[in-house]
Amino acid sequence: MFQLVTRSSSIRLALLASAALTLIGCSRPSTLQEVLDENVLHVITREAPSIYYEGRNGATGYDYELAKRFADELGVELRVRVAEDNTEILSVLSRNYAHIGLAGLSEQPGIAGHYKVLPTGIAAQSVVVYHRDQPRPESLTDLTGQTLHLVAESNHEHLIDQEGGDFVRQTHPGLDAAGVLARVESGEFAYAVVSSNELELNHVFYPHVKQAFSLGEPEELAWLFPSEQDDTLVNAARQFLEKLEADGTLAQLAERFYGHLDRLNYVGARTFMHHVENRLPKYQSLFQTYASDFGMDWRLLAAIGYQESHWRPNAVSPTGVRGLMMLTRTTANYIGINNRLDAEESIQGGAKYFRMVHEKIPERIPEPDRTWFALASYNVGYGHLEDARRLTEGAGKNPDRWMDVKEFLPLLAQKEWYTKTRFGFARGHEPVLYVQNIRRYYDVLARLNEPAEPQPGPSENLASLAPSAQPEAADSESAPQPDLRASLPPELGLIPPTL
Repeated sequence: MFQLVTRSSSIRLALLASAALTLIGCSRPSTLQEVLDENVLHVITREAPSIYYEGRNGATGYDYELAKRFADELGVELRVRVAEDNTEILSVLSRNYAHIGLAGLSEQPGIAGHYKVLPTGIAAQSVVVYHRDQPRPESLTDLTGQTLHLVAESNHEHLIDQEGGDFVRQTHPGLDAAGVLARVESGEFAYAVVSSNELELNHVFYPHVKQAFSLGEPEELAWLFPSEQDDTLVNAARQFLEKLEADGTLAQLAERFYGHLDRLNYVGARTFMHHVENRLPKYQSLFQTYASDFGMDWRLLAAIGYQESHWRPNAVSPTGVRGLMMLTRTTANYIGINNRLDAEESIQGGAKYFRMVHEKIPERIPEPDRTWFALASYNVGYGHLEDARRLTEGAGKNPDRWMDVKEFLPLLAQKEWYTKTRFGFARGHEPVLYVQNIRRYYDVLARLNEPAEPQPGPSENLASLAPSAQPEAADSESAPQPDLRASLPPELGLIPPTL
């Protein structure tokens, strides 16, 4: 459960045997045999936080992570070609120039008849969005006389065709979903349609964009295979995904990329962005300095600080916790902090204390889960976290997996459960919300700010919260370009890490 799938020699031998059997009576190798013989799995995709993006230390994204694991299982190299858009992906697949296409598309008319389709576990729905200053439509009928904007080669076009309406449909071949949302945010587009998963990943960055209604039913997004292939590769991929579903890896990846995206509403997003602009600059250098000293990503330290106090150095709680990092008197004394209301001392103390908490979490727990456990421990205390992990294990779930343990933490507030624990009652829902909030704040800060160059810390660096590490700057746009390529305003030029 929640463990990376590892390749074994027996698996590869089984695949080789299967592929060899397919050769009997055939004049050419099967698709799977070709992949194994070349020792390369060719994948074509596009850049999107829901699919694939190149990070500071490598590539990541939900579909990419699946494809990488599949290639590892086959024992071959994963070779990725990045396309401009879905039009290019479909063109390459139609000519059988790649083994798999990662396009974020579902099975739909025009797809299933031309490509082999394999669902990958994420369901999405087409949703109509609008600028909050515009009237909210309840259906396509309410868009009479309006223009509805969408990306090219999407899941939306056939649904719009089915429902019809007296409006203008404008497709933008050079835009992605984030580019469409950016133009709705600015007011350039009044109405648009995007996929629900891409809206979830980007919504916090476009707080003036509101969701109106959905088109059709949720459908699973899928990998696409050229129709010229035989079924050996798609069948191998299907068996592999079934295995990941059975052992919990699919659910783990879904939680990693999508499990924390509902924590900022319109007011929270606007407030956070205001504080990023007006408060963070006063303390950013302190976050960078002390995060470096203790081997942390400064954006994670800043996200903790925002969750604790909204970056207010004089914050005081009714329980006596105070300062920008909201340290208790006991904690401050323990880590050698004299003045909790001094911003520099507080940030230094917060970084030092989080490092201590993180080091207490068992090393066998992989990132990013180890950091999520450390955040929960920072909030509720290590003893209560251990109680929740024991309850998780007792229920047959994985105590080393955050996705499982976060379901049991709230039980610590219920007598029938906390009476069975060593440390007793805790408001267990709070660390769950605490971790989710910090993950979302981190996403925003990572998108707005490049990490400082890593400096040697007292031990391993905490900046890499996921196996594939942090994102780096992507091409950004300033003014709209003639070909409508580009998607984000310049201050939002980073793809979120979606840890």
